[in-house]
Order: sequence, then C-alpha cells, then structure tokens
Amino acid sequence: MFAVIKTGGKQYRVAANDLLKIEKVEGQVGDIVEIGHVLAHGEGENVTFGAPFVDGVLVTAEVVEQGKNRTVIAFKKRRRQNSRRKIGHRQLLTTVRIAEILLGGAKPTKKAAAKTEAKAEVAAKAEAKAEAAPKKEAKAEAAPKETEAKASETAAPLFKAPKGEPDDLTVIKGIGPVAAGQLNEQGIMTFAQIAKLSDKDVAKIDEHMPFSADQIMDWREQAKELVKK
Repeated sequence: MFAVIKTGGKQYRVAANDLLKIEKVEGQVGDIVEIGHVLAHGEGENVTFGAPFVDGVLVTAEVVEQGKNRTVIAFKKRRRQNSRRKIGHRQLLTTVRIAEILLGGAKPTKKAAAKTEAKAEVAAKAEAKAEAAPKKEAKAEAAPKETEAKASETAAPLFKAPKGEPDDLTVIKGIGPVAAGQLNEQGIMTFAQIAKLSDKDVAKIDEHMPFSADQIMDWREQAKELVKK
C-alpha cells in the first residue's frame, strides 16, 4: 500500500518503512508524528483520490533525526548602482521513517511502543556516557600531551599556505573581508590556489567552512581569469 501525503508545501509518495526528509516537524528522535493531509492512497491499480484530501486516512511516521539542509545563497546586484545584497538560508529538516498508513479512522498502534523504545535508548546512552566519563578523565590525566597533539591536529588549516605575498581575495566577486579572512586562516592565500582547487578540495571546503560548493566553483572560475591576467 502507498499514500501521497502533503507536508511543508510539498507532496511525497510514501509506503511503510520509507525514509525521507521533510520540512521540520516538532518532535524528538523516536517520537511518532501524524500526517493527516493524505491526497491519495491505494494498492496496485486500486487508487482512491481525495478532494483535496481523503477523509479517515492517516499516515504516521517515526522521527529519525532533526537537522538542517545545505545553505542556499541569494545574491542580488543592481547594475551601475553599486548595490549588492547577499542573503543565506538554511532550511530545517526532519528525517522520518514511515510507520503506518491507517484507513477508516484507525488509530496508530506504534505510538506507545516507539516512545518506550526511545526512552530506553536515551537511558542506555546516558548510562554509557556515565561509564565512559571516568575513563575519559583517567586518559586525560595519563596522557595530556596526546590530548594537546589531537587538539592541535584538529585546529590545523585545511590547506598549506604558499610562500610569497598573498593576493587580495576580495577582488573576487562574492568574497568579502570576512570570507577572505576565513579563507586565509585555512591556508588559501592566492588566486592561483583557488584556480587550482579540485572537486575534492571544493567538497572539503563545503564540508568544513560556511561556503557552498556552487560559491566555491564560481570563485574558482573567476580566479582562473585573474591568473591569466
């Protein structure tokens, strides 16, 4: 059996045990949420359509994770007006697993079980953390040098800075003084470096810095033109 649901202004075709990301719904991991906006449901060729929603049909889903989508940049520029506007948006998302498709006004059967399992899981994690705490303290006392080495390794820049004078990265459209400072901290100092960034390097910057892959690739193309000059 499948159903077509509407949530967050979007429509999804779902079946039991499907995993999907939707716009944020309130709930903690392990909770069962109800989605009452069902546009259609059916099995095989037998499909029932709503007008716009089907009465008495309910879809329940288990919250798996609360997170965020990638940052979307909206950049607007007016010609000959020296006017620019840059806005970033990062959509909140909830990952859910479809539990049941209920017909005829039936009530959810997995609600209590899901909450019980979630509480047990939280209790188990808390107990594991309590047991691990003394071990972490003992390791910290026994090997402070190792901890310092790991900390310095974590704080190491993503790239090795080249020798010589750095370029003014703000010449590249889309890189302001703040972004240029962040790139310099990660060892990116020249146009040539940006021009030679591989797709793997772009993915690394996208993962560890507040810039999207599309932004970085645009900077790379601009840097190539600047290097030619």
